[in-house]
Amino acid sequence: MTADNAADDAGGERPDIEELIPALYAAFYDSVAAHSRHGLNVVVDVGHHDAYAKPLHVLPDAARRLGGLPALLVGVRCPLPVIMQRRNTGQPGREGRYRTSGPGGEIPGPVRRWQRDAHQPGIYDLEIDTSVVTPAIAAAMIRQRLDGPAPTALQELAERG
Repeated sequence: MTADNAADDAGGERPDIEELIPALYAAFYDSVAAHSRHGLNVVVDVGHHDAYAKPLHVLPDAARRLGGLPALLVGVRCPLPVIMQRRNTGQPGREGRYRTSGPGGEIPGPVRRWQRDAHQPGIYDLEIDTSVVTPAIAAAMIRQRLDGPAPTALQELAERG
C-alpha cells in the first residue's frame, strides 16, 4: 500500500505506531493461551485485519500462539445495510461512537473497508450471520460447534502464515 491509497484501507492511518501492533497482539494472545493452559475457558471478541501500511500478519501469529489449544475461530458477519441500520438507530449512551450513514444514505468508507478487510482470508471454524440469528441462537451455535469436530481454522492459518 502506498501513501496515496492508505486512506482506502482499514489501517495505514498511523504507520508511526503500527510497529507496536504485533507485540501488543502477541502479548494478548500469549495471555489467552496461558489462561487456556490453566484450564480456564476463554472467550475473545476481537476483529483482525492486515490492511496496515505493510502487512503485519497478526492473525497467523495469533494462530501459532494458540496452537494445540481447543480454540474456535468464529467469523461474525452481517450485511452492510443491516450494520448501517443498526448504527443509524443508535444505542443510548453510544451516540457518536460509530459512523452512521451519510446524508444520502451512503455507507462510510471505513465501514466498507472494515467489512472487506476483517474477513480476509475468510478461514473460520464457524460463521454466524447476526442479521438472521439472535445473540442467544449465536451462542447456542458456538456451543454446539464446541461439541463437534476438532477446530481446524487456526491450524490452517498458522500453516499458511
